[in-house]
Amino acid sequence: QVQLVESGGGLVQAGGSLGLSCAASGLFFSSAGMGWFRQALGKEREFVAAINFSGTSTYYSDSVQGRFTISRDNAKNTVYLQMNSLTPEDTAVYYCAARRVGGITSALSSVHYWGKGTLVTVSS
Repeated sequence: QVQLVESGGGLVQAGGSLGLSCAASGLFFSSAGMGWFRQALGKEREFVAAINFSGTSTYYSDSVQGRFTISRDNAKNTVYLQMNSLTPEDTAVYYCAARRVGGITSALSSVHYWGKGTLVTVSS
């Protein structure tokens, strides 16, 4: 049974930083594509960032490019999202995503497994 457990969400002021973690189990992590999506209240879930199995290739949405950094530690079965220069528009539930083999894209259909999400609130 695959489990993705996010942590690190919370309340932060605009301009601040926050780091998210996602611990994976039940998955051959070192072969899996990993990513982060988010869903704001009343909006559709959207792609944020993705990283390939080895961590050598990353991909970001235009809205977070240059502010967010995705990384992974295959020894710890964990993927991270470092978020800097946060704005109220970044407020959302952030979901960890995994794909058994291959890379996650901006399409929801590229994801095989989802975490339950962690709430990030950015105050103005």
